[in-house]
Amino acid sequence: MLYLVPTPLGNLKDVTLRALEVLQGVDFILCEDTRTSSKFLSHYNIHKPLSPYHQHNEHKIVQHIVDQLLAGKNIALITDAGTPGISDPAFLLVRECVKHEIKVETLPGATAFVPALVNSGLTTNRFSFEGFLPLKKGRHTLLTHLKEEERTMIFYESPMRLVRTLEDFIEYFGAERKCSVSRELTKMFEENKQGTLKEVHHYFSQKTVKGEIVIVVEGKTD
Repeated sequence: MLYLVPTPLGNLKDVTLRALEVLQGVDFILCEDTRTSSKFLSHYNIHKPLSPYHQHNEHKIVQHIVDQLLAGKNIALITDAGTPGISDPAFLLVRECVKHEIKVETLPGATAFVPALVNSGLTTNRFSFEGFLPLKKGRHTLLTHLKEEERTMIFYESPMRLVRTLEDFIEYFGAERKCSVSRELTKMFEENKQGTLKEVHHYFSQKTVKGEIVIVVEGKTD
């Protein structure tokens, strides 16, 4: 069995009881960064063998993991924060498990874009999750396409690229398009800033930005 286990975005109390139970019961745990995961697991007195699994090694080791699963091992996959597969590695391994008829169980839990979307004040009945924008190749094409998107759009971004991305949104979507930026979700300094793209860009261009970022942008309206 492969378990995909969400981990807290920041507040360790946001882990589920079932997640802790699964992590206690598996043979070993795949994680993005063993140092980050060790702190989280030690907090809950979970001491299991850890193995790195991230975007730089997943292609090399995926078959080895599949072989372990076929041999009867129970394995959990976690990320540094949030749900595996949402802008974090998981797809490749899950695809191989499906191909080999290995059972995969995904636990519900923390995902950054859900609280950011609900906090935004923008419509939540239809939305498009875009994750991280391409840095160069394909960025213009994608933003040109999204200019016509009528659903609420959700993006992940790093703090050092936030202002630049808001500038791109102003260029492609217009300065008066409504948006919301959430950072440090569930942590002590959580912040949710709503307004037009122009207003939010001005706000964040005047300060040093830290933490993980979720940008929610209003879809095109008539």
